[in-house]
Amino acid sequence: MKWTAVPIVALRALHRNKMRTLLTTLGIIIGVGAVITMVGLGQGARSEVEEQVNRLGQNVILVFPGARQLGGVSIGGGSANTLTVEDALAIRDEIPEVIAASPEVRSQRVVVYGNRNWFTRIYGQSADYLQIRQWPMESGRMYDDEDVDRAALVCVVGQTIVEQLFEGADPIGETIRVRGLPLQVIGVLSAKGMSLMGSVQDDIILVPYTTAFQRISGRSHAMVINVQVYDQSAMTIASEKITDLLRERHRLAPYQENDFTIQTQEEVAEAATETSRVMTWLLASIAGISLFVGGIGVMNVMLVSVTERTREIGLRLSVGARGRDVMTQFLVESVILCMLGGIGGIVGGYASTQLIARYAGWPALFSTDAMIAAVSVSAVVGLFFGFYPAWKAARLDPIVALRRE
Repeated sequence: MKWTAVPIVALRALHRNKMRTLLTTLGIIIGVGAVITMVGLGQGARSEVEEQVNRLGQNVILVFPGARQLGGVSIGGGSANTLTVEDALAIRDEIPEVIAASPEVRSQRVVVYGNRNWFTRIYGQSADYLQIRQWPMESGRMYDDEDVDRAALVCVVGQTIVEQLFEGADPIGETIRVRGLPLQVIGVLSAKGMSLMGSVQDDIILVPYTTAFQRISGRSHAMVINVQVYDQSAMTIASEKITDLLRERHRLAPYQENDFTIQTQEEVAEAATETSRVMTWLLASIAGISLFVGGIGVMNVMLVSVTERTREIGLRLSVGARGRDVMTQFLVESVILCMLGGIGGIVGGYASTQLIARYAGWPALFSTDAMIAAVSVSAVVGLFFGFYPAWKAARLDPIVALRRE
């Protein structure tokens, strides 16, 4: 039989049992569609995480305090008061790769404006903080180094504060109160959205760190130092220099461990995306089980087809067809059956991905790579599960086959 005639004969054989073909391909459709949907959800989640990491800023290094010991037991990283404002200034001034550094102190307070109040987070930061975070202003201005030096009673507010305290009105020039302390609003931040930890980044008030230390938080040490490096290629060497500088400033002996922790933006991104990567593979593996079950259905149908067409196989063998011709015929039928299911699964997977993204509000991406992989896997499933029925058909004795009723 000519190679060009094999697919035509296979399609005719499948067309003779349209309902059985449809039901068989349905298993492949569900399997492929589930794989594409799960991969799409996983990649969408990873893309969302990567976008949130990028919102941290560009070329950012975070320096955290070390763990505090209580009775010989560590009570967690960040619990020790080992970082100071002077550490942040030294990092900014003494390391050439660093272009900005901001000591950070956080507190949660009730903020009052008129007869309205709101419980929010207040961050003490340097004037470089918005540059580090790549966070643009919507209106007004950011406080400057002069405001920081004189611990000015000014603040910059996020969108949530504008909505809750000012009901969407322009807050520039208005005065809010934190524990009786008046703060004049000089700027409004643009919307930022959710953070990696699921908190609303727009629910924030920024004040000069000197104001936060002296008037609001009551702290004397930084909770974290935000550092920006001029280029991504300099991240590693900058981290090493920061480590050496802080060890020297904290007078740590060579045998002593660091009393701080340094984390680069790449490390944050890798840690954040690892979970979504694992979940993507897990979901795809679970969905792949349905594809495997669909393959078993294909094998079952092809075995039934061999039984039903025993006389046809015997007739072909008796007029000169070789065993490999019969085997090729049934393999092609199996592959076409699975490929049809694969195409249907792509359509179903794309539709379900779009529906989930639109109505469920979950991040989802339709992956071209997943589509190509799904079609390829469908063909492999057809070859794998169609091999035994095709091999069985090729080994039939033509005399016995012709005598079959």
